[in-house]
Amino acid sequence: MKTEGAVIAAPSVFYYGFFHLGSYITVNSDVRFGKPCIKGTLISVTDILQWLASGMSQEEILNDYPMLQDIHIRAALKHCAQ
Repeated sequence: MKTEGAVIAAPSVFYYGFFHLGSYITVNSDVRFGKPCIKGTLISVTDILQWLASGMSQEEILNDYPMLQDIHIRAALKHCAQ
């Protein structure tokens, strides 16, 4: 099969290592007014984006919120990019 010059569309599923990034985000109308949140926390995707936009580094966020991991921040960014 010749693929030179062909455009192959990739599915809109993104993995980090073996983990599907979307599995870290949850939406529940009873939590934070239905805002997308990091699963198992009350931290919304918007919170993470606002912290980053205000100049906090990823390391500062992880130190201030020890329940978060690097993958949660990546999942939040990916969620907004979709």
